[in-house]
Amino acid sequence: MKTRPGEVLIDCLDSIEDTKGNNGDRGSPRLFTSVIAVHRAYETSKMFRDLKLRAALIQNKQLRLLPREQVYDKINGVWNLSSDQGNLGTFFITNVRIVWHANMNESFNVSIPYLQIWSIRIRDSKFGLALVIESSRQSGGYVLGFKIDPVDKLQDALKEINSLHKVYSANPIFGVDFEMEEKPQPLEELTVEQLPDDVEIEPDDQTDAFTAYFADGNKQQDREPVFSEDLGLAVEKLKDGFTLQGLWEVMG
Repeated sequence: MKTRPGEVLIDCLDSIEDTKGNNGDRGSPRLFTSVIAVHRAYETSKMFRDLKLRAALIQNKQLRLLPREQVYDKINGVWNLSSDQGNLGTFFITNVRIVWHANMNESFNVSIPYLQIWSIRIRDSKFGLALVIESSRQSGGYVLGFKIDPVDKLQDALKEINSLHKVYSANPIFGVDFEMEEKPQPLEELTVEQLPDDVEIEPDDQTDAFTAYFADGNKQQDREPVFSEDLGLAVEKLKDGFTLQGLWEVMG
């Protein structure tokens, strides 16, 4: 299997049709547990991949870093041009994303992963030259403008972001970290040898005699009663070849 950039092979299962446990094979829950664990890791790491607005990004005026995330630059005094008057805030450039938050209200923020950046360039605006970031259509197709002064710092920021975006594209970090708790056993070790059943089969002579006695299909009428000394009462005369003692042994 040839993996794509950022894709990691976590587990490999052979003979998938045997994981359910065929005759003579011990079933293995590896397929189920691996898929569930990786899916859980994927669902809890969306900050790496999704554009987020007004998220819990800042704590004590510091960016809450994601696993394996590193801050490469922090720029103060950056204006977000989403409103007519703009909002003054702080700009973070990391190896995974770009983050901006307002200084007066840290909950007014945006996190833009490199995965969702469609284009980034410097354009003219009514506020002057600005850094304009367009997000992908899947993330909503946002157009976000940021004003960084002076122009030299603006150009340096663009150059740094383009460089980090190029590195990220070559080796993306999707945030899905998963470790096998224990090395799965190979199928040969999971194979269980079938042992013969430890069952003793009782001879069925008595059962056959019991069945034959009551399966009297040719019986037209009751046989005449005779006195049984063993029972002390009158009973129907037994069929030829049967004894009262033998029938009692069958019942026992």
